[in-house]
Amino acid sequence: MKKSKLLIALLISGLGVSAQDADSLMNQLGGKSSNGPVNATFKSTRIVLSHSTETQKKYDLDLRIRHHFGDIGGEFGDSHTLFGLDGATDLYIGLDYGITNKLTVGVGRSKHDELYNLFLKQKLVLQSDKFPFSTTLLAQSAWITREERTANELKDSRSSYFLQALIARKFSEHFSLQISPGYLIRQHMEDPLDEKGLFTAGIGGRLKLSKRMAFIADYQLVNLTRSDKLEKTYYNPLGVGLEIETGGHIFSLNFMNSEYIVENNFLPGTNKSWTDGGVRFGFTISRNFTLHKSKNPDIDSKIY
Repeated sequence: MKKSKLLIALLISGLGVSAQDADSLMNQLGGKSSNGPVNATFKSTRIVLSHSTETQKKYDLDLRIRHHFGDIGGEFGDSHTLFGLDGATDLYIGLDYGITNKLTVGVGRSKHDELYNLFLKQKLVLQSDKFPFSTTLLAQSAWITREERTANELKDSRSSYFLQALIARKFSEHFSLQISPGYLIRQHMEDPLDEKGLFTAGIGGRLKLSKRMAFIADYQLVNLTRSDKLEKTYYNPLGVGLEIETGGHIFSLNFMNSEYIVENNFLPGTNKSWTDGGVRFGFTISRNFTLHKSKNPDIDSKIY
């Protein structure tokens, strides 16, 4: 066995592999494995529409700007609106701050409904040799601040609450997958027959294409318990995109059927379909700022 290990080490050296890689392979041959946690399951704290399991590093502040344009096709699209670029259905500006490496607090404001949102995001478990998944909990509140449109709005609470469990696994350096069951609680509904509480089930993933590019996608199944007698037809949100890393920036180009950006809006209110021209273009710009320099040079941001 010792001769076999020596022969393999000599072959590795002859192929120009680094000593570190050789040691890693020899440890595997000897039955040793690393028990360290798996970091950076996703590159950003969001996928396309949905949150990922990632949280901000302690003392890091993320400035996030998101933009959704109008329909590319259908009745409200085509060249008359420059394929949706003439009109924005939603615009979001938000700040995410890392209280600890595992706890993030975020605040933001959306154009639609003049919605303000506040969320807490707590990472519970990191994937490792002993545990197959990373798990994070998300709790978000949102408040509609626009003027009331109907008399019923004066009676209803204009706040809503969203709870979600984010469960993800990094299968390799190139592929990560996440499932995300959630529950939305609200008081104000456009249709009185609609449910105040909505169960959701999401799935999302990231496929690395190159050192700085990745394909991202997510889908939320919302219409699990909704009435089929609603005045409007609602669809499950589906988004796909190209994620690009440029130093301290994360830039993503997205296509989705959701007009809106925050979960409290797009989960119950997506009334466009990919099959009837309701898909739209959008983008996200994320810029990370480190507000406190760590004294430990070995600690790097998990996101950037």
